[in-house]
Amino acid sequence: MSDAMSTPVIRLLLVDDHAIVRAGYRHLLRRQAHLDLIDDAGSAEEAYLLYRQNRPDVVVTDMALPGQSGLELTRRLLAIDPQARVLIFTMHGSPDFAQVALRAGARGYVTKSSPAETLLNAIADVAQGRRALSPDVAQALALARVEGDTGLDALTPREFEVLRMLLRPMPVSDIAATLHLSEKTVCNLHYQIKRKLGVTNDIELTRRMLPLLEQADASLEASTAPLHDNGV
Repeated sequence: MSDAMSTPVIRLLLVDDHAIVRAGYRHLLRRQAHLDLIDDAGSAEEAYLLYRQNRPDVVVTDMALPGQSGLELTRRLLAIDPQARVLIFTMHGSPDFAQVALRAGARGYVTKSSPAETLLNAIADVAQGRRALSPDVAQALALARVEGDTGLDALTPREFEVLRMLLRPMPVSDIAATLHLSEKTVCNLHYQIKRKLGVTNDIELTRRMLPLLEQADASLEASTAPLHDNGV
């Protein structure tokens, strides 16, 4: 029996807000006999609807998206399908971001600077229920355990998402609307974030956390970097 016949086809949903980036990855993914890219989306909201309609085997999503992030998308997908398999594919290689994504339920975390075969192997691993990390992220996580962390790992995925939005900055009313929460809930999360990070006011919160988190939003522009196809 040939490999093509014996290897189960993996149905994919690709999520990235840049059309030109999606086009590049569509070209790569559709050249793989064992992958079936059933659709792609430009936002978390669109991806959520497509997932409910199609139930793909693996969702490959950027972390930095307009409105709800890939992190919030992961949380919402797992709420409707505990077996959802999400692979975060992002420019951001910080171990803090990787830890939060994995705690949110993502099965894998791969940086966009990785070779194409790293992404393809990660998709196969996640489809089989295995954890998948690109080598740079795996190394960063190992070093973080030795050198200590920034405190971000104390936050829940929802608190982390609210923190990102607060530091953009976004008004509480906009955060509440984007995450489908009440304004009171957002204010309570804001308080919990400051308590867990050991800061007493928003000035200190911004001074400590903005240098770490601003890279995530900058990755919206960086994600238009050329695709590392490497002939795969």
